[in-house]
Amino acid sequence: MQFTRLASLAVLVTLAVATPVRRNEPASQCNTAPVQCCNSVQPANSAAASKELALLGIVLQDVTALVGLGCSPISVIGVGGDSCSASPVCCENNSFKGLVALGCVPVDLSL
Repeated sequence: MQFTRLASLAVLVTLAVATPVRRNEPASQCNTAPVQCCNSVQPANSAAASKELALLGIVLQDVTALVGLGCSPISVIGVGGDSCSASPVCCENNSFKGLVALGCVPVDLSL
């Protein structure tokens, strides 16, 4: 009985260590400029993101990819009042006029 508990604990610890954690990237690492400020950022399979993607006829292969909703570009980081009080992200595809941005990664504007 004791061995079973110990083995279960070892499996849980291994999974916790092996599970990747998405961390905010420095905004300076965004190579798909400009950084976007989105009203919300959600997995593509969430109800809100799925609805917007369906309206635009967008089909994503990775349903867990992050999608920015209601986005606008942040033109100059750290200069003259450009800020984002919502969700600053760096996205791979910003070609939907701010409705959605695809393949987003949260960014830290202070880095």
